[in-house]
Amino acid sequence: MLLPVRLPILLDQSQFYFAPSHQNLKQLVAIRLVVLIGQSLAAFYSAVVLKLQIDYVLVTGLLLLSFAISTATLWRTKKSWPITDVEFQTHLLLDILSLSALLYITGGANNPFISYFLVPITVSAALLPWLYTWGTAIVSLICYTLLVFYYVPLPEISPHHLHDQHNLHNLQADSHQPSINLHVVGMWLNFVVSAWLITYFVVKMAQVLREQQQSLNQVREDTLRDEQIVAVATLAAGTAHELGTPLSTMAVLVKEMENDYNDNPQLQEDIMLLKSQLAKCKDSLQALVKNAERQSVSELQTIVITDLMGQLVEQWQLLRPEVALSFSIAESCVTEPPKIDIDTLTKQAIINILNNAADASPEHVEMTLSWTLENWVLLIRDFGPGVPVQVAEQIGRAFITTKSNALGLGIGLMLTHASIAKLGGTVKLYNHPESGACTELKLPLYIDSIN
Repeated sequence: MLLPVRLPILLDQSQFYFAPSHQNLKQLVAIRLVVLIGQSLAAFYSAVVLKLQIDYVLVTGLLLLSFAISTATLWRTKKSWPITDVEFQTHLLLDILSLSALLYITGGANNPFISYFLVPITVSAALLPWLYTWGTAIVSLICYTLLVFYYVPLPEISPHHLHDQHNLHNLQADSHQPSINLHVVGMWLNFVVSAWLITYFVVKMAQVLREQQQSLNQVREDTLRDEQIVAVATLAAGTAHELGTPLSTMAVLVKEMENDYNDNPQLQEDIMLLKSQLAKCKDSLQALVKNAERQSVSELQTIVITDLMGQLVEQWQLLRPEVALSFSIAESCVTEPPKIDIDTLTKQAIINILNNAADASPEHVEMTLSWTLENWVLLIRDFGPGVPVQVAEQIGRAFITTKSNALGLGIGLMLTHASIAKLGGTVKLYNHPESGACTELKLPLYIDSIN
């Protein structure tokens, strides 16, 4: 009788997030450097050719600060840390603020570079979720609006009708109250409309493109996985027939050894162990052939989840008696154990994961069960060296392994992903915060609603 102990379940969902934004951040740095070059050339031309009255010391300081930020960002892209959406948006906001500071001392909203505010919005719309894009657009609009009213006037770039002597005299006399004209208001309204169109429609179009690309990638992965599974199934069928002869030969030899050494109790004990293992192999092959003939692997069995776990643990301990397996139920499970629908493939998938955990941690493996009103979750943890992040992303999609021997082809996890996905479930692999790796199986309680 299996007596589970209730323990809290520990899941760190953040371990599953892998932000593919390093290349995007490098592109953002490239855009920033191009703009910095343009701004530097414009400042040089204004000082040498146009001889405009601008605080060039402050302009130079702002440009050097932006260059330092770009250098630090480029260094950041060479690190393997995941780049989150928040970090990427922070870089966009830094660009907006640095541009606002530069525009403040060079004419405010009259400066032609004011249109650059649309670039961070467009980048955000193409790469980030809509909420971040709206935040970027709002910050840009606030900065633009402030620059309409508060800035250091630069008469040479003001609208032409302000360049008459009377208006120029008033502008220089009271630099804190610059005039506002219809041209500036029209530019501001154009920016508002453009920002709204980009934020609303470009976000939707980018989202559609991302979903289509994700669907195409998923189809490719599923097709590749199915082809590999068919190849494995074909190989397994042939192997099952080929193993029949050597198993029969070994059974005959073990029988002869039993008769020849019946007076050796210690050797008889070893012979009995060999006989039981051979019988187990023979039963497994026969079960494989029978299941293939009548296709019973897809038939669902309804069973109480704790009873199922008891059967699986008992079955696995017969296969791996040298490994200590701790089974527990999460404290969050306050309801009675539910009945679930499960097939033979899913049972074998759990056995495969337990075998992988035992290979990584031969001394001890933990298995924790939890359930809600909609799903049940099985967490299997080993205490081995863990799994590299780049490997965790690919496991289950191709024959990939972290084992040093030739037997580790990732086939078990490949088949596990396929069988769990068929029932509407998911498989996740991540490193435990303390040590080792965790494999999480999540399946719906009611399979009939899926098929």
